[in-house]
Amino acid sequence: MFIVGLTGGIATGKSSVGAVFREFGIPVIEADVIARKVVEPGKPAWHKIKEEFGSEVFLENGHLNRAKLGDIIFDNIEKRRKLNAITHPHIYRELCWQAFKHFLQGHPFIVMDLPLLFETGHMLNYLYKIIVVTCEEDLQLQRLMERSEFSEAKAKVRIEAQMSLDKKANMANFVIENSGSERDTREQTVKVINVLRCSRHYWKLRLLVGFCCTMLLAGAYWLKNRLKSPATSS
Repeated sequence: MFIVGLTGGIATGKSSVGAVFREFGIPVIEADVIARKVVEPGKPAWHKIKEEFGSEVFLENGHLNRAKLGDIIFDNIEKRRKLNAITHPHIYRELCWQAFKHFLQGHPFIVMDLPLLFETGHMLNYLYKIIVVTCEEDLQLQRLMERSEFSEAKAKVRIEAQMSLDKKANMANFVIENSGSERDTREQTVKVINVLRCSRHYWKLRLLVGFCCTMLLAGAYWLKNRLKSPATSS
């Protein structure tokens, strides 16, 4: 099984592209969904956030006030780094665990939706191919303002906190331009899916894993017999 990274900018339409992959039976693991789970009340990251940022970033029911915390970290790069240091180890641990489960299920490849793939660089060495979803800058701004009810100034701060779309596109294996119609985006995504399905890269990985498992079993069998041999000779 190989892993395909899906990234882009905020409000460029990664979720729409991910939905097409799911339509074709391809698992999509969303880092944002996992990020929300690891900060649920009582989780280790939840306690660390409370220690670092205080009770004011939590709602009365104990859940994280994501809007409040977002305002703090996007205005202060050092606080953003501290939050990432708290949450990212838990997020990446869960990403790897879910990928392993899909491997056991026999999927040829999976997609990881990683909004900050290039900004953090943590998963780059584990990805076979990278898809970047882009759109026109004014459309990105409009979508973010409508989706999150941000002011124009706040929306621009969120967009500018990420790497530029042009720079991300230059590092991608596939670029899906999502400024047009839903049908156009779907057609671009289907073409990428067809290319990925033609890849035989996952067979190399399966053969490698199979070889390693065989060697481990052979080593265990040899060790077992080795330990038995003194008792047999006596």
